[in-house]
Amino acid sequence: MKKILIIQGHPDAGNAHFCDVIAQKYVSAAGSAGHSTKQINVADLDFPLIVNKQEFDEGEVCESIKDAQQGISWANHVVVIYPLWMGDMPALLKGFWEQVLRPGFAMRAGSPDEPFKKLLKGKSARVFVTMGMPSPVYRWFYKAHTVKSLKRNILSFCGFKPVNFSLIGGVYEDNDDVLYHELSKVAHLGRDGG
Repeated sequence: MKKILIIQGHPDAGNAHFCDVIAQKYVSAAGSAGHSTKQINVADLDFPLIVNKQEFDEGEVCESIKDAQQGISWANHVVVIYPLWMGDMPALLKGFWEQVLRPGFAMRAGSPDEPFKKLLKGKSARVFVTMGMPSPVYRWFYKAHTVKSLKRNILSFCGFKPVNFSLIGGVYEDNDDVLYHELSKVAHLGRDGG
């Protein structure tokens, strides 16, 4: 059985969103299969944005970020859920990653053969991205660049492997059959811990 941390990255804490539905469906399915789960809603956290390299390298880590780091340390699988905003992850989620994945926690200077030591090896990740456009348009025309960047430049850089992603398009359309089908896939992944 896996220890799974769900990071729900929608920046609007005041309203229910499809990202919330995905998180609930995943947690329910994972729990029914015997996996342990914890959840972080990024919109509920209070943390400052990092504005310079010195803060990133040496700045004090606030309590909500320390708690998030403990959750990541606890988990062996991390699920990230966010909406596509202006072709990328929301700024609040990007700020969260900058705070959480700091030197000394996620990576540290290494040797000439390995310039950065990956400190989060042994963990896997699944990324769910919701969007209004059809997901094949994002995947093939826009080349899914934000997901590739999150995978290569953030999660894999810190040691996560494998990093898989699921694109869920058409969330603003009135098409309950498609969304039901997507939620069935979410539940399947939750049961499998994938």
